[in-house]
Amino acid sequence: MANHSQFSFQDASSPIMEELLQFHDHALMVALAICSLVLYLLTLMLTEKLTSNTVDAQAIELVWTILPAVVLITLALPSLRILYMMDEINEPDLTLKAIGHQWYWSYEYTDFKDLTFDSYMIPTPDLPLGHFRLLEVDHRVIVPTDSTVRVIVTADDVLHSWAVPSLGVKTDAIPGRLNQTSFLASRPGVYYGQCSEICGANHSFMPIVVESAPLAEFENWSSLLSS
Repeated sequence: MANHSQFSFQDASSPIMEELLQFHDHALMVALAICSLVLYLLTLMLTEKLTSNTVDAQAIELVWTILPAVVLITLALPSLRILYMMDEINEPDLTLKAIGHQWYWSYEYTDFKDLTFDSYMIPTPDLPLGHFRLLEVDHRVIVPTDSTVRVIVTADDVLHSWAVPSLGVKTDAIPGRLNQTSFLASRPGVYYGQCSEICGANHSFMPIVVESAPLAEFENWSSLLSS
């Protein structure tokens, strides 16, 4: 999760988030190159003496037409690749249904019988020592590590958004519509998120907590909860 005075992204905990961070760095380097070129040209124009030499109009027009096209291609190709990776869901190991309410989340493990629960934020007076205020819930989402999890997202009342930054997941929850996304937690840990769509007075009080655990621990947890 994010730390105090942190300016960068959270540490990536899924392959998709790693790709997003690499594309972010790539786009920043392209922007830095453009800004450096523009600054150099501005400095050159302000410091050099005016001369009567002129550049051939056809040559300069060719340059300022082709160069922006090349820049856009260097940004578009990696972006399209990541978009296809985010939409591609091949044979998920687990399917999770997240339903947004005002103001809590309901979860259904559709691969198991009677494995459903509601997830509410723990109020500050009841918060255990060492847990995060406004981020901890009474029932966490437990998923197995290194397993593809398909998440079906919908809402019961108004618009919500199921978002976990460390996993690179953000999907709108729309009443009467099913949206889906997927993620793969690459290492065990606890990942925090929040509803990212303004959904009413208590919008900031419906956090999301995803815990990635080894497969054996996940099976023990699911058998205890469903029994």
